[in-house]
Amino acid sequence: MDSRRRTLLAGAAGAGPALLLSKSEPPENLQVLGTEHWPVKDAGGEKVRLFAWRKRTLNAPKGALVFVHGSSVQSTPVFDLQVPGKPEYSVMDWFARLGYDTWCFDCEGYGRSDKSRPINADIATGADDLQAVADYVARQTGSSRVFLYGASSGALRAALYAQRHPQRVARIALDAFVWTGDGSPTLAERRRRLPEYKASNRRPIDRAFIRSIFTRDGAGEAADPAVVEAFADAVLALDDSMPTGTYVDMTEKLPLIDPERFLVPTLILRGQWDGIATLEDVMGFFARIRNADKQLAMIPAGHVSLRSRNWQSAYHLLDAFFSQPPAAFTGS
Repeated sequence: MDSRRRTLLAGAAGAGPALLLSKSEPPENLQVLGTEHWPVKDAGGEKVRLFAWRKRTLNAPKGALVFVHGSSVQSTPVFDLQVPGKPEYSVMDWFARLGYDTWCFDCEGYGRSDKSRPINADIATGADDLQAVADYVARQTGSSRVFLYGASSGALRAALYAQRHPQRVARIALDAFVWTGDGSPTLAERRRRLPEYKASNRRPIDRAFIRSIFTRDGAGEAADPAVVEAFADAVLALDDSMPTGTYVDMTEKLPLIDPERFLVPTLILRGQWDGIATLEDVMGFFARIRNADKQLAMIPAGHVSLRSRNWQSAYHLLDAFFSQPPAAFTGS
């Protein structure tokens, strides 16, 4: 560590948020610390260990931000991807330096979390996982409310948790979200394989499949090939198969979220070419959210906005939304 960074960190240890977020100091000069944690979920009397990963600087004045992964990936490849020469692709490092206490976790059946139960790890199971993690984060941070970001089926997991426990969610961002699934080309393709998914709790994945996440929407050039390969390396180092539950839910059980009961401040972030949901489907959900503190944004990206070349747009939208002051007046 060079002397300038040592000086910065030494001063930050006794300073408040102003120093850590000072515009005179580039965010990349802030050291991000990572620690692993093991929340435990009670599942009908069984204790399920969940891997959680926390990254932050010496202070996190903006609060706790929990990231929720999707169907075919684990948490750290999505949110803490380390690519030489491309530090921006660690979402957690980026947001930690912006002042958030960042967390991600592997849902049951994924990555380092328990895989012992004979289940397909559906959306509801993921929402239960998130509850266990949110409770753990509250104990670690002293705050019962968190910011949430979920992508794809992770958006459904996060949304279901927020629907169940709106008082525990400060703000939620739903990326690559699907409501009814009507008209979705991606879900239509999956539906043809539904008997296969229902016959097994897991499905195999390989490098070609992971690449298809970036190319299936017809805009593969929206992602940097080097990032795609690093992402595939990270995913395949942890698993060669994934649970089938979210695929089953998204092809035959939608809608899982009721916008009339969705009460938390919400950002819906949609990639222009995302095939998981039509724009009409997303707009229909957005129009019916009862909380007027809501935003809908689109960026030129496919299904994976945080891994796209336009990551800066996605990061800006998320930080602006999470750091937005609460409304001073919400009606009589």
